[in-house]
Amino acid sequence: MEQRRLGATGITVSAFALGAMSFGPLGNTDVDDCVRIVHAALDRGVNVVDTADIYSGGESERIVGRALADRRDDVVLASKCFWPMGPDANRAGSSRRWIVRACEESLTRLGTDHLDVYYLHKPDPATDLDESLGAMSDLVHQGKVRAVGISTFPSDGIVDAVWTSERRHRERPRVEQPPYSILNRGIERDVLPTCARYGLGVMVWGPLNGGFLTGKYTGTPAPGDSRAVRWERQRATFDQARPEVQRKHAIVAALGAVADDAGISLTHLALAFAAEHPAVSSVLIGPRTAEQLDDLLDAADLVLDAEVLDAVDALVPPGIDVDPVADAGWTRPWLAEPAARRRVRGARGGTS
Repeated sequence: MEQRRLGATGITVSAFALGAMSFGPLGNTDVDDCVRIVHAALDRGVNVVDTADIYSGGESERIVGRALADRRDDVVLASKCFWPMGPDANRAGSSRRWIVRACEESLTRLGTDHLDVYYLHKPDPATDLDESLGAMSDLVHQGKVRAVGISTFPSDGIVDAVWTSERRHRERPRVEQPPYSILNRGIERDVLPTCARYGLGVMVWGPLNGGFLTGKYTGTPAPGDSRAVRWERQRATFDQARPEVQRKHAIVAALGAVADDAGISLTHLALAFAAEHPAVSSVLIGPRTAEQLDDLLDAADLVLDAEVLDAVDALVPPGIDVDPVADAGWTRPWLAEPAARRRVRGARGGTS
């Protein structure tokens, strides 16, 4: 498998990385099978395993830790923090208090003494970025983290993080993890150029757009084992009545014809497309079964012809998100919350 540099970190990563979000109750509950999936991925040249504390409430990290018990040194291991890990309001977010504790708990679950990349899983407008980067820097200095990562940060957030780290003498973010697929190309506008400008490695997730780019959602109803059925909180993303979803179906049908003409599967077309951009270091794949893993990794050495890439551009132009709300990865709260855009008026009609 092709090996690439992870930005300016000096770390070498495989072109495809193994995402562990589907390990545990969120996907595959057979622990032994999940362990076999990890080992099979490593045996085929994958050297990155990516998880997060929130995945199945920590169970994904425990499974990954078990799988890597005798192979830890072979892996670039990554995890993340931000999402709530219990009812306590302080067990969430990007405060120093939580980042330090979350990292220690992740290390315990993973059975290791360090993470190669540790991500702020989402931007946290409620916390001073310097506070978060200060905590992450301390973890680096303590040897618990090798490289600081950020995930789904907009381009201005990336610039802010780099500026803050330089001005406050913090460890710089070295990796960004955004969503990216044929149907979700918004990061081509400014996120990817910004990462390239500042030397950040890019580990993209969602190359199959939640399964849309496998073609499994072209019929109704959705397959019983698909995310559209298993993940209740994401069902609106697959709602057939939404015009964005209808648009996706039309594009996927056209992409299927492009793939057929090229003599490849739609899934392989989607994965090879995500790996093609020069700013992308690695593409995260998230198999739930060993069979899915085998199929996904068969695309690892596929290089698309210019004619195929031109055909993709004609269907979804560069920088375009077909469903910008559902596929954003993170929505700025001042856009999502109407109250953030409306003045609060006093009793006499004044503005307060």
